[in-house]
Amino acid sequence: MFLEQFCDQQESAVSISAEQGSRFAKTISNDFNPIHDADSKRFCVPGDLLFALTLARYGVSQTMAFRFMGMVGADTPLRFPTAPSDHFQIVDDREKCYLDVQREGPVVQHADAIERLIKAYVYFSGQNFPHLLVPLMAKKNVMINPQRPLVIYESMALRFDTLDLQKPSVALADTRLTVDGKRGDAEFRFDLLNEGIVVGHGVKKLILSGLRDYQQDAIDAMVAEYVASQSRYSV
Repeated sequence: MFLEQFCDQQESAVSISAEQGSRFAKTISNDFNPIHDADSKRFCVPGDLLFALTLARYGVSQTMAFRFMGMVGADTPLRFPTAPSDHFQIVDDREKCYLDVQREGPVVQHADAIERLIKAYVYFSGQNFPHLLVPLMAKKNVMINPQRPLVIYESMALRFDTLDLQKPSVALADTRLTVDGKRGDAEFRFDLLNEGIVVGHGVKKLILSGLRDYQQDAIDAMVAEYVASQSRYSV
C-alpha cells in the first residue's frame, strides 16, 4: 500500500514523523498549511492521513463518520484496534483519543479502489485554503487571524448508495459558513462518483476560531505566502 512510506509500524503501534506527515500533506493532499511543515513548532499530523490509514486498514464501509478529537504530534504511537466493532477509536498509549470512527453496512476491501478513493478525497480536502475558505470568508466579511490562523478539522462523513468503486472520484457540491461571533463553522458538501456517475455523498466540517473583520490586503498576503510555499516545494 502506498501509505507505508508515510508511517512507521512499531510493534503494535503506528507512528508518523514530522517529515512523513508533511510529505503526505504536500505530495498527496496538495495541502500547504504551515501547521504541516516538518519544521513547524506547531506541527500536527494531517487529519487526512489518519483517515487514509483507517480506510487502508479496515476498508470502506457503506456509511462512515470520522470525528477528529485532538491534534497528533510527530512520532506519537497510535493504536489501531485489531478487531474493531462498528464504533471504534484511534488512541495513544495513554488511551487519549485522536480519531473516533463509526461505520455501518457492507465493506469493500479492494486495495486499488481504496487507494483511488483516498487520493481523490484527500486531494479534494486539501483545497480548503485558499480555494474554498477565502470566498466563504469574503462573503461573510470575516477572516481568520493571519498571524495565528486556527482552522480545526472537526469531522467528515461518507455515505455510498453502492460500493461499486472501480474509479472513484470526488466533486464539490456545496459550501457554507455559519458565523457566531469569533467562531465560524464551515461545511463542504461533496458528491462521491464512480466513473463520473454519482454513487454517494459526503460532508467535511471545519471550525474557524479567532475570526475578525475581513481585510483584503491581509488575505492577499496569506494567499501569496501559501502559493509561494507551493512553489518552493515544487522546485
